[in-house]
Amino acid sequence: MNAYRSSMIAAILLGGFVAGTIDVGAAALIYQVNPLLILHTIASGLLGRAADGGGADVAALGLVLQWLMSLTIAAIYVFAAQRLAILQRSWVAGGLAYGAGVFLVMNYVVVPLSRAMAKPHFPHFSPAHFIENLIAMLLFGVIVAFFASRVPHRATLAG
Repeated sequence: MNAYRSSMIAAILLGGFVAGTIDVGAAALIYQVNPLLILHTIASGLLGRAADGGGADVAALGLVLQWLMSLTIAAIYVFAAQRLAILQRSWVAGGLAYGAGVFLVMNYVVVPLSRAMAKPHFPHFSPAHFIENLIAMLLFGVIVAFFASRVPHRATLAG
Protein backbone atom coordinates (compact mmCIF):
# COMPACT_ATOMS: atom_id res chain seq x y z
CA MET A 1 0.00 0.00 0.00
CA ASN A 2 1.44 3.37 -0.95
CA ALA A 3 1.95 6.27 1.47
CA TYR A 4 -0.92 8.30 0.03
CA ARG A 5 -3.47 5.53 0.44
CA SER A 6 -2.15 4.69 3.91
CA SER A 7 -2.46 8.30 5.06
CA MET A 8 -6.02 8.54 3.69
CA ILE A 9 -7.05 5.35 5.47
CA ALA A 10 -5.39 6.52 8.69
CA ALA A 11 -7.23 9.87 8.52
CA ILE A 12 -10.56 8.13 7.98
CA LEU A 13 -10.00 5.62 10.78
CA LEU A 14 -8.60 8.09 13.29
CA GLY A 15 -11.11 10.82 12.44
CA GLY A 16 -14.05 8.42 12.48
CA PHE A 17 -13.18 6.48 15.60
CA VAL A 18 -12.02 9.47 17.67
CA ALA A 19 -14.90 11.76 16.67
CA GLY A 20 -17.47 8.97 16.91
CA THR A 21 -16.35 7.90 20.36
CA ILE A 22 -16.22 11.47 21.68
CA ASP A 23 -19.69 12.01 20.20
CA VAL A 24 -21.13 9.21 22.35
CA GLY A 25 -19.53 10.74 25.43
CA ALA A 26 -20.79 14.20 24.51
CA ALA A 27 -24.35 12.90 24.10
CA ALA A 28 -24.13 11.20 27.50
CA LEU A 29 -22.97 14.48 29.06
CA ILE A 30 -25.60 16.58 27.29
CA TYR A 31 -28.47 14.32 28.37
CA GLN A 32 -26.83 13.30 31.68
CA VAL A 33 -27.30 9.58 31.04
CA ASN A 34 -25.11 6.51 30.96
CA PRO A 35 -23.26 6.14 27.61
CA LEU A 36 -24.84 2.66 27.33
CA LEU A 37 -28.24 4.33 27.04
CA ILE A 38 -26.88 6.46 24.19
CA LEU A 39 -25.65 3.29 22.46
CA HIS A 40 -29.05 1.64 22.96
CA THR A 41 -30.69 4.70 21.45
CA ILE A 42 -28.37 4.48 18.43
CA ALA A 43 -29.23 0.78 18.04
CA SER A 44 -32.92 1.69 18.14
CA GLY A 45 -32.41 3.37 14.79
CA LEU A 46 -32.12 -0.13 13.35
CA LEU A 47 -34.03 -2.24 15.88
CA GLY A 48 -36.81 0.15 16.81
CA ARG A 49 -38.41 -0.39 20.21
CA ALA A 50 -36.73 -3.81 20.47
CA ALA A 51 -33.58 -1.97 21.60
CA ASP A 52 -35.31 -0.69 24.75
CA GLY A 53 -34.00 -2.52 27.78
CA GLY A 54 -31.40 -4.35 25.71
CA GLY A 55 -28.18 -5.60 27.16
CA ALA A 56 -24.55 -5.52 26.14
CA ASP A 57 -25.34 -6.97 22.72
CA VAL A 58 -27.61 -4.01 21.89
CA ALA A 59 -25.02 -1.55 23.21
CA ALA A 60 -22.35 -3.25 21.06
CA LEU A 61 -24.62 -2.93 18.01
CA GLY A 62 -25.11 0.76 18.82
CA LEU A 63 -21.35 1.26 19.04
CA VAL A 64 -20.78 -0.52 15.73
CA LEU A 65 -23.50 1.59 14.09
CA GLN A 66 -22.04 4.78 15.61
CA TRP A 67 -18.58 3.94 14.30
CA LEU A 68 -19.89 2.96 10.85
CA MET A 69 -21.67 6.31 10.56
CA SER A 70 -18.63 8.16 11.92
CA LEU A 71 -16.26 6.41 9.52
CA THR A 72 -18.58 7.22 6.61
CA ILE A 73 -18.79 10.87 7.65
CA ALA A 74 -15.00 11.01 8.03
CA ALA A 75 -14.44 9.35 4.64
CA ILE A 76 -16.66 11.90 2.90
CA TYR A 77 -14.66 14.76 4.39
CA VAL A 78 -11.26 13.16 3.72
CA PHE A 79 -12.13 12.57 0.06
CA ALA A 80 -13.60 16.07 -0.28
CA ALA A 81 -10.45 17.59 1.27
CA GLN A 82 -8.37 15.87 -1.40
CA ARG A 83 -10.47 17.55 -4.09
CA LEU A 84 -10.80 20.95 -2.41
CA ALA A 85 -7.45 22.10 -1.05
CA ILE A 86 -9.10 24.85 1.00
CA LEU A 87 -10.56 22.16 3.27
CA GLN A 88 -7.01 21.21 4.23
CA ARG A 89 -5.59 24.73 4.39
CA SER A 90 -8.53 26.10 6.41
CA TRP A 91 -9.33 22.88 8.21
CA VAL A 92 -10.86 24.53 11.30
CA ALA A 93 -13.36 26.54 9.24
CA GLY A 94 -13.97 23.54 6.98
CA GLY A 95 -14.53 21.30 9.98
CA LEU A 96 -16.95 23.74 11.59
CA ALA A 97 -18.96 24.04 8.37
CA TYR A 98 -18.91 20.27 7.89
CA GLY A 99 -19.99 19.71 11.51
CA ALA A 100 -22.94 22.06 11.00
CA GLY A 101 -23.90 20.14 7.87
CA VAL A 102 -23.61 16.81 9.69
CA PHE A 103 -25.81 18.19 12.47
CA LEU A 104 -28.53 19.12 9.97
CA VAL A 105 -28.39 15.84 8.06
CA MET A 106 -28.34 13.63 11.15
CA ASN A 107 -31.12 15.45 12.99
CA TYR A 108 -33.40 16.38 10.12
CA VAL A 109 -32.90 13.44 7.71
CA VAL A 110 -31.31 10.36 9.31
CA VAL A 111 -32.98 10.30 12.73
CA PRO A 112 -36.49 11.10 11.45
CA LEU A 113 -36.21 8.23 8.94
CA SER A 114 -34.77 5.71 11.43
CA ARG A 115 -36.76 3.01 13.18
CA ALA A 116 -36.19 4.78 16.50
CA MET A 117 -39.44 6.65 15.94
CA ALA A 118 -42.84 5.13 15.27
CA LYS A 119 -43.22 7.56 12.39
CA PRO A 120 -40.88 10.14 10.87
CA HIS A 121 -40.70 13.36 12.86
CA PHE A 122 -38.32 16.22 13.38
CA PRO A 123 -36.39 16.58 16.62
CA HIS A 124 -37.67 18.75 19.41
CA PHE A 125 -34.73 20.37 21.16
CA SER A 126 -34.81 22.72 24.08
CA PRO A 127 -32.73 25.77 23.17
CA ALA A 128 -29.93 24.54 25.47
CA HIS A 129 -29.92 21.03 23.98
CA PHE A 130 -29.98 22.47 20.46
CA ILE A 131 -26.85 24.52 21.19
CA GLU A 132 -25.13 21.65 23.02
CA ASN A 133 -25.83 19.18 20.21
CA LEU A 134 -24.70 21.67 17.60
CA ILE A 135 -21.46 22.29 19.50
CA ALA A 136 -20.90 18.52 19.73
CA MET A 137 -21.26 18.21 15.94
CA LEU A 138 -19.00 21.22 15.35
CA LEU A 139 -16.37 19.44 17.46
CA PHE A 140 -16.99 16.24 15.48
CA GLY A 141 -16.37 18.12 12.24
CA VAL A 142 -13.19 19.78 13.53
CA ILE A 143 -11.78 16.43 14.70
CA VAL A 144 -12.43 14.86 11.30
CA ALA A 145 -10.99 17.90 9.51
CA PHE A 146 -7.87 17.84 11.69
CA PHE A 147 -7.03 14.29 10.64
CA ALA A 148 -7.94 15.01 7.01
CA SER A 149 -5.60 18.01 7.02
CA ARG A 150 -2.69 15.68 7.76
CA VAL A 151 -3.11 13.77 4.49
CA PRO A 152 -0.64 15.03 1.88
CA HIS A 153 -2.03 15.65 -1.55
CA ARG A 154 -1.17 12.95 -4.07
CA ALA A 155 0.78 15.50 -6.15
CA THR A 156 2.92 16.30 -3.10
CA LEU A 157 3.83 12.64 -2.62
CA ALA A 158 4.67 12.13 -6.31
CA GLY A 159 6.99 15.12 -6.44
